[in-house]
Amino acid sequence: MKKYVVFFLMSFLMTGTSLLKAVNPILPLWEFIPDGEPYVFEDPDNPGKYRVYLYGSHDVLRDNYCGRDQVVWSAPVEDLNNWRFDGVIFRSIYGGDGRLLDQKGVADVLYAPDVTVTVDANGKKTYYLYPNNQAWGRNGQVAKSDRPDGPFIAYNWSKEDPRKSDGILAFDPAVFVDDDGRVYGYWGFEKSNGAELDPATMATVKPGTKIVEDMIPNYKQPGVERFFEASSMRKIKDKYVFIYSRWTQDGEFGLPETNYTLAYCYSNSPLGPFTYGGTIIDGRGKEPIGGGKYRVTACPSGNTHGSICEINGQWYVFYHRQSGDDEYSRQAMVAPISVEVTEGPNGTVKISEGEYTSEGFETNGLDPLKRYPAGIACYYTGPTPAHQEYPRIIYPGPYNEAHYGDHYGDKDPYDAKINVSSVLHITSGSAVGYKYFNFDKTYGKTGLKLSLNYVPEGLNGRMDVYLDRPSQQGGKKIGTLAITAASKNTLREATIAVEALKQVKGKHALFFVFTSPVKGHSICQIKDFQFSR
Repeated sequence: MKKYVVFFLMSFLMTGTSLLKAVNPILPLWEFIPDGEPYVFEDPDNPGKYRVYLYGSHDVLRDNYCGRDQVVWSAPVEDLNNWRFDGVIFRSIYGGDGRLLDQKGVADVLYAPDVTVTVDANGKKTYYLYPNNQAWGRNGQVAKSDRPDGPFIAYNWSKEDPRKSDGILAFDPAVFVDDDGRVYGYWGFEKSNGAELDPATMATVKPGTKIVEDMIPNYKQPGVERFFEASSMRKIKDKYVFIYSRWTQDGEFGLPETNYTLAYCYSNSPLGPFTYGGTIIDGRGKEPIGGGKYRVTACPSGNTHGSICEINGQWYVFYHRQSGDDEYSRQAMVAPISVEVTEGPNGTVKISEGEYTSEGFETNGLDPLKRYPAGIACYYTGPTPAHQEYPRIIYPGPYNEAHYGDHYGDKDPYDAKINVSSVLHITSGSAVGYKYFNFDKTYGKTGLKLSLNYVPEGLNGRMDVYLDRPSQQGGKKIGTLAITAASKNTLREATIAVEALKQVKGKHALFFVFTSPVKGHSICQIKDFQFSR
């Protein structure tokens, strides 16, 4: 694995080109923040200015989900390409005395969190973090801070046992403070629960009220809702919008069942009854093929968790994708969506389904004259319809705490020397794609070339470059690269003439399609690429 880091360093030293920020995945490619909950809060260091804060789990265990700390990233609302690491906001601890657990591996694992804020009569804000502490007796943990970027201190310790927490919130907690100050909590795995919370504790059920069980029918019950996990609540105008991970039915969309989708329901009340709305994002990158059926164009299975957020009048869905050879390296993604609310007792909520792309916040299309790591691919299909063998997105390491906090100093976390990611397991019949590039900058230009850094793996083969679709059926072939077996495991920089690009303008998808006489064996690894004159 270390040799791949060297290959990347050599590549970027040769090009000397920095990378564009906040494409998908929106955080640096070495950062793994799944279960993202986005909120716009006032910047405590710049009153009157606002930032988007992204809270989530922290996939640092490598062989399992999540980690033993939680961090936050934020960006000014006026510059969504400028995400900043704001540090560790919470670490799992032993009990009310504040001691850290044994750092050798017995600290509590912290799953998907949520954050909310209250404002008292004097205008003082208090932020509450629900870290979803995965330990017996501490699952309903709550921590608070005067700042949205923490640090957050757990406070709801049991008086009977200081190692336990008082609180009802369990798996995947979500907490919502309504306009009238009333507080509501949501949680559940395979079963959706909701309750009004006591504002004095922000953790326990309000006296005189009861837990609403099966608030959203789960995937074992009749109906289209099919709740699985990942509760999240937002209020839009007079409607309460509940976002969650939905378990699709086998054969729905013409595909196998999965919990890799975010869906929503809406209501006139915080605790329902709810009406099903539809899918907000599908982590499989499904695309229509006609007749109500779809094909999978990205990782075919996994989990997802996220929510929606309005920033500068534009709505986005934040979610995560799986990367690597397992499910334990998940990365934060974003897609623009539209949200339409009809107010009144019979009103409706209509949320468009976001598209799985490489754009992130670059919604006008990626700049072809910038250099991009191959790992921002949003389309990676294998040679078989069953999608059993497909290209993988791999971060080449090392992956450790040296990436965080003071270790940065003044370094840009998007520095091209560390913000790297490869596409591996590319066999004959594989296609790797990027949606979308904006070719207005190259329109009408002559002498256009595609520079590609890659590592051959001992097979003769070919890479064809297409626009719009990964084949002649609907796609436009603009270049070809011959891959030879002779340069196995050696970093290569190829220059591919793409003269046909001068006639192309506007947004188009880009695809690399691979063929070889040898089936089922990897042809090469893609490192990074860039168009130039």
